[in-house]
Amino acid sequence: MNKRSFIIYFLPCLFLLGLKQQLIAQSLTLASPDDKISVQLITPGNQNESWSFKVIYKNSTTVVPAIKIGLQREDADFAHNLKLKGAGKVQPVHDRYTVLHGKKSVCTNDANEQSFHFLNPDKKQVDVILRAYNNGIAFRYIFPEKQAGQYKVLDEVTSYHMSDSSSRWLQKDLYEGFYPEQDDSFKAGKWGYPALFKSPGAAGCWSLITEAGLDRTYCATTLTNSTASTSEYKVSFPSPGEGHRTGEVDPVISLPWQSPWRVMIIGQLADIVQSTLVEDVSKPQVAGNFDWVQPGISSWVYWAYNHGTKDYQRLCQYTDLAARMGWKYTLFDWEWDQMGNGGDVEKAAQYALSKGVRPLIWYNSGGSHNTVPATPRDRLITKESRAKEFEWLNKIGIYGIKVDFFDSDKQNIINYYIDLMEDAAKYKLMVYFHGSTVPRGWSRTYPNLMTMEAVGGGEQYNNGPVMTTEGPKHNTTLPFTRNVIGPMDYTPVTFTNSQHSHTTTFAHELALSVVFESSIQHFADRPSGYDALPPAEKMFLSKVPAAWDDIRFISGYPGKSIILARQKGKQWFVGGINGGNRGGQATIDFSFLSPGKKYRLTLMSDGDNDMAFQEQYMAVESTDKIQVNWLPRGGFAGYLEEF
Repeated sequence: MNKRSFIIYFLPCLFLLGLKQQLIAQSLTLASPDDKISVQLITPGNQNESWSFKVIYKNSTTVVPAIKIGLQREDADFAHNLKLKGAGKVQPVHDRYTVLHGKKSVCTNDANEQSFHFLNPDKKQVDVILRAYNNGIAFRYIFPEKQAGQYKVLDEVTSYHMSDSSSRWLQKDLYEGFYPEQDDSFKAGKWGYPALFKSPGAAGCWSLITEAGLDRTYCATTLTNSTASTSEYKVSFPSPGEGHRTGEVDPVISLPWQSPWRVMIIGQLADIVQSTLVEDVSKPQVAGNFDWVQPGISSWVYWAYNHGTKDYQRLCQYTDLAARMGWKYTLFDWEWDQMGNGGDVEKAAQYALSKGVRPLIWYNSGGSHNTVPATPRDRLITKESRAKEFEWLNKIGIYGIKVDFFDSDKQNIINYYIDLMEDAAKYKLMVYFHGSTVPRGWSRTYPNLMTMEAVGGGEQYNNGPVMTTEGPKHNTTLPFTRNVIGPMDYTPVTFTNSQHSHTTTFAHELALSVVFESSIQHFADRPSGYDALPPAEKMFLSKVPAAWDDIRFISGYPGKSIILARQKGKQWFVGGINGGNRGGQATIDFSFLSPGKKYRLTLMSDGDNDMAFQEQYMAVESTDKIQVNWLPRGGFAGYLEEF
């Protein structure tokens, strides 16, 4: 071949090769429907490295330089030496669904989805399904091949390499601790979901890492970073000591199999706070009629009287409180099997029902996974014992169960959670979990799951003095972290003191009824605390819902302040809290209201001192903004009705 012929032959081939590479490059970048978020699949630098995703916001801010992907199965390595077999076509995801309770009643699951097919050196396949949302990303692993037997997953390589200069809010104590803003000396350790980060740069991009769609086939996970100098957070399995060393650490799977979703909510603070992404990617509601599930407010004896359920007369006082306030529920907490002073649990249930109040009841999850002796325990361990207990609860008129002390995130305990939700539904019993893991979208799948603790809440005023100083800042961090991912049983709204005092103002406490979301909301104060409130504040607590149609973030910053609006039907409720030690003015922007309509606002804010209220009544519309004075650690709450 002469030189001229070679050029004529070679250049078109070079052009076609470049075009093919360009098409491949395009297929390895997935953008959200609005193009604000894009995810690139990055080829490993060498065989021993993992493939990774790079996440970019608004074409300029690198949210995550690298999310490493891969799994280690006992029979094969699906993390290293992988070859990309191919990438599927970009497919739109559109799912509009309704839920019975939560921060929004109608949710939209809109994304672009692409699948990536990898082969390991043994020609075994693993797929990664990636979704790009307007407010985040989600991805999961799939083993598509059908094979007999069961296999242990020994490790998940998934890790989030965050920018070193990111601000971060992480919870060291996994489920009932605080979310302090970390300084530049990044601490090493184990961190619970969710983890909040603020990327450097002018775009002011935030991201929240968590997981969703967890089912029987896996364990729950956490994040770990191994050295103080790293910003790489690895998805990690439970520790061997969890559950009193019962249960296996490594999850056991059958093939074919799909993992839970790895989720990052991304955007501005409004995108974080208002997100339903955890529910969006979770399994739809299981079959069945759940019309009997009813969110509501409950009175709760434990906060003021830790052993109050032993006392029938004391418990009746809390039933009477719920009846006076128009609340649906009252909770019989631990030790109800030891009740005396005039009655037993069956008599207490009859009394509540005679007052139009529905009783809820507590159980120790029991079993070898926890050593807490509080009773009743061990009644829910087996399917047979649950059936016997649930039949009895139906007979005496109990509407829901609170199950406590799980102490493990291993696969066997995840199965126990699901057993409880499924079996309780057969008996039309609502469920909520304490001493538990964080929400992972189960409330969408099992609507009788009303709430979960997994938060350092009002109960901590019983356990030590730390909430006295940390409570205000903590309260203003939770709407950006823990409460984003699902219902949160903080047990708020207290005006008297428990064992340790609080420094939040009365208006701050009132506002927590709006700021915090939980489908069974336990207002924790003693009857005298509510009876002493002025009429307007007492009426507010009789009106405030426990489930919502919509949410609007108005303003705030983690640990400093938060102002939210929540909608129920034609009414809007607003709540704002100050987490700092300085007072000042807060601005309520009413642009969330329907344009052209007028609303009557009833507003209750800080008065002259921590225990005083100032009440205001005014007409507002969507173009209005008003200034509200709040004290250090103060707040305000209000509701709007169209007129």
